[in-house]
Amino acid sequence: MSVAKIAVSIDQTELRKIDFFVKKHIFKSRSQAFQMAIHLALHQLEHDRFAEECAKFDPHFEQEMADIGLSEDLASWSEY
Repeated sequence: MSVAKIAVSIDQTELRKIDFFVKKHIFKSRSQAFQMAIHLALHQLEHDRFAEECAKFDPHFEQEMADIGLSEDLASWSEY
């Protein structure tokens, strides 16, 4: 995994919390804490966006489309 070094400004209170967790060996380093926090935040944003897109679907329409597709597929299947 390729990594890039960046500079981040953070509130002193938040930094003390991160340092506490590093000292308690929850994280190996500040970097690991930030990497995990960013990973979780991005994952949550992606999940939220997916949920927003899914909410746009009309379940009744989707079911109708699935049923139409299924009946057309069944008609083309060989009899066993």
